Amino acid sequence: MGLDDKIGNKGENLGGKLKEGLGKATGDEGMEAEGHKDQASSNVKDAAENVKDAFKQGR
Repeated sequence: MGLDDKIGNKGENLGGKLKEGLGKATGDEGMEAEGHKDQASSNVKDAAENVKDAFKQGR
């Protein structure tokens, strides 16, 4: 997993958490849902990168 990918995924996850929290605080369900979506997307990308890393190490 490249450092750029790690940083990007962590940034996306953090942004999602911020959106979720802001959505909860303001009662904006759309923003809260978007925050959840951003976090899920980040988690999927992390998992895909981990699978790539595992295959690279297995060679």
